[in-house]
Amino acid sequence: MGAIRGFFDGQGFDAVETPILQICPVMDAHIRAFATDQRGVDGQVFRTMYLHTSPEFAMKKLMVAGVKTLYQICPVFRNAEGSARHSPEFTLLEWYRAGADYTHIMMDCENLLRAVAQATGITHFRYRDMTCDPFLPWERLSVVDAFRHYAGIDLNEVLDNTPAFLGQVKSLGLHATPEDGWDDLFFRVMDARIEPYLGMNAPTILYDYPVSMASLSRRKADDSRYAERFELYVCGIELANAFSELTDAGEQVKRFQTEMDIKERLYGERYPVDQDFISALEQGMPESGGIALGVDRLVMLCAGTDDIDNVLWCGKP
Repeated sequence: MGAIRGFFDGQGFDAVETPILQICPVMDAHIRAFATDQRGVDGQVFRTMYLHTSPEFAMKKLMVAGVKTLYQICPVFRNAEGSARHSPEFTLLEWYRAGADYTHIMMDCENLLRAVAQATGITHFRYRDMTCDPFLPWERLSVVDAFRHYAGIDLNEVLDNTPAFLGQVKSLGLHATPEDGWDDLFFRVMDARIEPYLGMNAPTILYDYPVSMASLSRRKADDSRYAERFELYVCGIELANAFSELTDAGEQVKRFQTEMDIKERLYGERYPVDQDFISALEQGMPESGGIALGVDRLVMLCAGTDDIDNVLWCGKP
């Protein structure tokens, strides 16, 4: 933790703390939040609030207010079952740079992981029988190239064609049904054929996701089917998720509605729009890059343990 704070403090970032209770906890259809009812003196519920799944919306409001480089380390909450890599409560590191894009955040990741390794006196990150050297040149791999190399699928050919994608997934011997959506198929291939091979020997930056899977990211200027989003992998573990941030308020509202429609169809719930966040975007958010990194997973990799429970202060609830 000291190494992380020292890295950002040394570059003049502002350390911030934002509220944990939010009107809207997340825009991603597949992330579910914990809700709490706010009651008046008469005991009647007058507002539902949510424990944040990320401090992103609040930090972006600060960017609109003029903070140019900022970071935050805080607990976040996601309503899902725990596993060897997941906990309903975990620690998240987020940082943002105004006047930057996701390529600047890529360099931040390289420098940060090397700084953490040096500060903790390790030469490699470890997970099970895998090792990863952050001091080697990092791999940068596009999502399209990853699907082509590891799964033999041309993602460009199935982007808007779920039946064709279904056939390709079945040909790999993976379970798939006509009820599966495009996202389901994407995740199934990622989980089974791509993620386990990323971040071996050196970290992997997997970049340029389909725009439908990047609700807070801006589109690529040269190919609007894809968005400037990347994920960072070490020893097959997804460690961080980053974007060139979407700053268009109108486009953001459209994507939010799309995500909530999916959430309602799959999980029977939807979250309200954070109108203050949309208003902030309308005021003018600077072009920027941002990222969320799982601190507990980073500690796992430093300690060489294979269960997140071993680095949580009280274990999984």
